[in-house]
Amino acid sequence: MPAHRATRFLVAIGVSLLLVLSAPFVGQIRGEIRRAFPGHFVAIVGSVIAVAVLIAIAAAIRRIRDRKAQRYGAIALALLLATIYATLNAGDNPESNVVELFHFVQYGLIALLFYRAWQPQGDLSVVLLTLLSGLMVGSVEEWFQWFIPNRVGEMKDVFLNLAAIGTGLLFAAAVDPPDRWRTTLARSSARTVRLMATATMVAFATFLQIVHLGHRVPDTEIGTFESRWSGERLLAVQAERRTRWAASPPPVKLVRLSREDQYLTEGIQHVRERNKLWAGGNIRGAWLENRILEKYYEPVLDTPTHEGARHRWPTEQRADAECRAAGTAGDPYVSRAYPYRILTWPPALVWLGVAAACAITNLGRDVLPQRAHVRAGR
Repeated sequence: MPAHRATRFLVAIGVSLLLVLSAPFVGQIRGEIRRAFPGHFVAIVGSVIAVAVLIAIAAAIRRIRDRKAQRYGAIALALLLATIYATLNAGDNPESNVVELFHFVQYGLIALLFYRAWQPQGDLSVVLLTLLSGLMVGSVEEWFQWFIPNRVGEMKDVFLNLAAIGTGLLFAAAVDPPDRWRTTLARSSARTVRLMATATMVAFATFLQIVHLGHRVPDTEIGTFESRWSGERLLAVQAERRTRWAASPPPVKLVRLSREDQYLTEGIQHVRERNKLWAGGNIRGAWLENRILEKYYEPVLDTPTHEGARHRWPTEQRADAECRAAGTAGDPYVSRAYPYRILTWPPALVWLGVAAACAITNLGRDVLPQRAHVRAGR
C-alpha cells in the first residue's frame, strides 16, 4: 500500500477513534454550555453546524473546476437529503434535534476521510466500503455511549449516522470525484467488501445484543414492563444492588466519566413515569408503576442518587394511591417507562441470522468477483 494511502487510512481510523472515545467528554461539554449559556444551547450548537457547513461549501467551491453543474448539483442534493432526513426525524425537543444535526457534520467528516482512503479502489467498492466503514464506526460509537451515564446508545442513532455517512459520501464524491470509475467490483475489491461486510454485521449484532435485546416481564398483579433482565434475574440483581449500595451507594452527583448502572437507570425511568402519571391524574398507572418499583427496583426508592434524595412515596400518599386505584378498572397494564426500544428476540436467533447473512455474503466468492472483473475490463 502506498504511503499516502496508508496515511489516509490512519487519519480516518484515528478520527473515528477520537469520535468514539470522546463520548463522555462531549456530554460534559454540552452540560457546560447549558450551564454557562442557559437557554442558548440550540443557538450555539446550531451556529457551530452552520459554520462547519459553510467551511465545507467554501472548500468545495475552491476545488471544483470542471463538470460544475453535476458536482454542484450533487452537493445540493446531499444538503437537501440531510435536511429532509433531519426534518422527518425531528422530535419535540429542539436540543435533541440540533444534536442530531451535529451528527451529520461528524459523520460527514468520517465519510469524507474513508472515501479518500478507499478512493484508489476505483470501482463500486469505494461506495460500499465507505458506507460499511461508517456503519462500523456508528455501531461502535453507539455501543460505547450506552455505557456512559446520561448518554444514549440506540439503533435509531446508528441509522442516523448511516444517513449522515450517505450524504457525506455524496458530498465527498462531488468535491473529489475518482480519477477512474467502474460500476462493478474487481476481484480484490469484492474480497475486501465481503470481509468488511462480515465484520460490520458482527459489530452491529454485538451492539444490538448488548443495547437492545431484553425481556418483557409479566407480573400477574401489575401487568407487563420491559427490562434488560428477565423477572427472575431482575430480582437477583435487586438483591445484589441492595447489598452493594448499603456499603457503597451510587454517587449523588452525575459522574459522566464512569460506567452507567443500567439497573439504576431502569429504576429511575419507572420513577419518572410514576411521577408523570400521578401528576397527570392517572392514579391507576401511577400505582402500578409504584408497584413495579417496590417489587423489582426497591433499592432505587431508598437510595439517594443524582435524581434526588428519596423516591419512595410517603405512607399517606401510598395508601391514598392504593385506595383510589382499587376503584378503577382498565386493560392489562403495559408500562411505557423505558423510553428506548427493547427487542425480545432470542440472542441465539439473532446470531443465527447474522451467520446466515455472512454465509450469503460470502457465497460465490470464486465466481462473482471473476464476472465483475471481466465486465470491468470491457
